[in-house]
Amino acid sequence: MPELADKQPSGVERALTSGCLLLLVLVADVAAGLLVVIVLAVRGLGRMDASAGQTATSVPPVDWAPVLGFGALALAVGVTAVLLLWVGHQVIGTVQLMFCVLLAVHTLSFWP
Repeated sequence: MPELADKQPSGVERALTSGCLLLLVLVADVAAGLLVVIVLAVRGLGRMDASAGQTATSVPPVDWAPVLGFGALALAVGVTAVLLLWVGHQVIGTVQLMFCVLLAVHTLSFWP
């Protein structure tokens, strides 16, 4: 009687496992992205209140929070993509790399 460790997973089992892993990774990316957006929105509201006393001729200071927030998120997504590719999940890793590139371009759009 063969042991369970010697049994190779079928194509359907591998597809189901990959699909569930992709869904979990995408949900985690969306949650992290929403967290960055919420933090930046709260900071923006605070900056609006703080700038109410400034004159119209003064230039507001440079806000590096969007660059740092989206940059950290892009770095986390990129590291996750490399790990997924290293483990052997090429499709999920490729999707993660596309998100990483998208976030990196979005981060560069906030560069002062």
